[in-house]
Amino acid sequence: MTNGQFKVERIALREWLVLSVLMLLLTAGLLFYKTLERADLVLYDRLMQINTRPARDDIIIVGIDSYSLSELGKWPWSRSRHAELIKKIDAAQPLAIGMDFVFTEAEDSNPEQTVNGDQAFANAITQSDKVVLPLISENAGKGLMTVRPIPILASAARQLAHINLELDKDGVVRSIFLREGMNGEWWPHFALALADLGKNITPGTETNLPGNRLAASLRNTPPEPGTWQRDYQMHIPFAGSSGHFRTVPYVAVLRGEVLPAFFKNKYVLVGPTASAMADSFPTPVSGNEGMISGVEINANVLAALLDKRSIVPAPLFYGLIFNLLAVGLAMSAYQLLSPRKALLATAAIATLAMAGSWLALRYLGYWVAPTATLLALIIAYPLWSWRRLEAAIRFLGEEFRVLDQEPHLLPEFVDQDEVQPARALTDTLEQSINAMREALDRVRDLRQFVSDSLVSLPDATLVTTTDGNVLLSNQPAIDYFASIGMAKVNDALVPYLFAKMAPPEHAQESSFSWWNILDIQHTKAMSQGIEVRDPQDKDMLIKSAPCYNGDKQLVGWIVSLIDITSVRAAERSRDETLHFISHDMRAPQASILALLELQKDSATALPTEEFMSRIEKASRSTLGLADNFVQLARAESQNYRYEEADFQDILLVATEEMWSLAKNKNIRITTQIQEEEFPVLVDRSLMTRVLTNLLSNAIKYSPRDTTITCSLTSEQHLADATIICSIADQGYGITRADQNKLFQRFQRFKTNEQPKNDGVGLGMVFVKAVLDRHQAHIDFTSTPNEGTTFHIRIPADLD
Repeated sequence: MTNGQFKVERIALREWLVLSVLMLLLTAGLLFYKTLERADLVLYDRLMQINTRPARDDIIIVGIDSYSLSELGKWPWSRSRHAELIKKIDAAQPLAIGMDFVFTEAEDSNPEQTVNGDQAFANAITQSDKVVLPLISENAGKGLMTVRPIPILASAARQLAHINLELDKDGVVRSIFLREGMNGEWWPHFALALADLGKNITPGTETNLPGNRLAASLRNTPPEPGTWQRDYQMHIPFAGSSGHFRTVPYVAVLRGEVLPAFFKNKYVLVGPTASAMADSFPTPVSGNEGMISGVEINANVLAALLDKRSIVPAPLFYGLIFNLLAVGLAMSAYQLLSPRKALLATAAIATLAMAGSWLALRYLGYWVAPTATLLALIIAYPLWSWRRLEAAIRFLGEEFRVLDQEPHLLPEFVDQDEVQPARALTDTLEQSINAMREALDRVRDLRQFVSDSLVSLPDATLVTTTDGNVLLSNQPAIDYFASIGMAKVNDALVPYLFAKMAPPEHAQESSFSWWNILDIQHTKAMSQGIEVRDPQDKDMLIKSAPCYNGDKQLVGWIVSLIDITSVRAAERSRDETLHFISHDMRAPQASILALLELQKDSATALPTEEFMSRIEKASRSTLGLADNFVQLARAESQNYRYEEADFQDILLVATEEMWSLAKNKNIRITTQIQEEEFPVLVDRSLMTRVLTNLLSNAIKYSPRDTTITCSLTSEQHLADATIICSIADQGYGITRADQNKLFQRFQRFKTNEQPKNDGVGLGMVFVKAVLDRHQAHIDFTSTPNEGTTFHIRIPADLD
């Protein structure tokens, strides 16, 4: 290790230690001063929304909902009605009944009632002996005071309890106090009173109540008169949002629509759930609903008490351990891992911190806020990456300044728009960056030049070592060798890549070797190229050329493969066409000239009618040949005129055109078409010519007094459909040896049994070319002396 490297590592370690200490101090400060309290509450609410659990079956809410208000009239209702409700519920022997609305004023007397409403309500409460009534605290201008239900109801209730909710700074209900009191008198929370009543526990004698207690010094100090006291602050582990607990309408219970057994051994909470009664509060689980009714909040508190669940904010000490450990682990990852892995580690630690906070909240009932960790990680990673990047730039700048002294291989062009005015003073960092930029641009240009030179070649090209090991290959080369089963090109030996190819036709097998491609003695022959046939029966031209370094030493080879299949196919097609023109098209013209010469001499002249007949026959033959060539050229061209049509119309037109030809041989053309439409998108004239060609062949190659049957059907395949046109004759058939050559140019077939027919062998080539352009397929079955059936399968136009 050099002194410079040791110095760089020592500086990096010192920077890491300084940054680590700063991040740990930042995390501790955020927790100690509660700087992120609002963010903690937001995250707490989000985790609570995914921390729901099934509602308890033994908690029932009798809701004063919109339906009950519409059925029974506006609030307040007669207390005689409440008395009747208490009687119906109590008849089912519930564990406890909580009336979650206050009765601080006496009901107005009604002359029509024989019994006062308050008295009737009090009698029902006394008879039940399971009813909890709420009390509240208020400031009426004379200081804080307790407001109880009217005396007749207060004395009848089994227990009085407070229904106060604790609102945080953001106005959200997240906690309650299980005990509140004044002047030495304490009252349990409404939900705690119901739980005590259901378990037959005397208020004030509960053990292991959840929540944070008041400090011992405050509990042991006599309170000042008129001071409201609170103890056992419990953060509510909400089971769910609005509508989570089973709720029945008040009016349904009053009318007896709910079976009495429904309330047996249940905790029944009666309270307003209608939004019009304004007894709703925002909670962590409200979400988009916004509010939850007070009676549903009390149901959540009661469920938590019965399940012995609560949420306890972790003490500062535990919060410090949790967050400092996560931040320290992240800082260790920054020092030990690469930037990419450090980023992944940062994301993983942040995710684990969130998951750990949620797991502690759900299963342990502890709330440990991870926001300090998240903020520290958001700050730490960019800072450390910046320091690493700066050190890397400094190091690379020094290295590239050395590279800048190397000779320039490519011409350099200066963009006048990017020329910066010279500065009198530049710092070291700027000098390093400039040197790095210039040297890197030259390396990039040289690499791009080499890469573009190879990639832009349209033919498959390989760059190899002197011993034939492939170093570089362009995409055409990779694709080609993959098509013949050679998945790996780079690092392969060239003779191995060409092992599946046939040797050149004119090469002697004993003297030829694929190593000749890399032999300097065969350079001249390989520069012109050798023709071979690959496993896919393609004609390939292989060339190779040596590569030399600056000292004229052989360092490798460039091997190229050129696909000349189309060139050879065009040459074969040209030869066939020339042969056809020189023979088939020349013969009728020669016949015409010969007839004209004979006609000049009266001794050899033919009768006029025979002469004209022979001239007409030769002319029609020439015209037919020319027409076949024109039609085939159009079929192979790009100018198709597609239009929507019904295939049965095209078939009927084709049969009409062939009627007279069939009539001459007394051949019947019949059609079998289903009663439906056959929509297609075709070039109508070309498709008609396809059908007439098939019908013409069927007529030519069938004996007299036979039948040609044309049928049209359709097949449905999921969302697609195919139209099938079949043309069956009773002709001479096609021998098995000729069937494979049916769609080749200039192929004409004849058996001893059938008469001679004129033709040049282009009709079926035309048929195949047109159908291919329509994405259609043609196949056939043929039996000699029994007939041939052609099947055209064309996609239906369903748009």
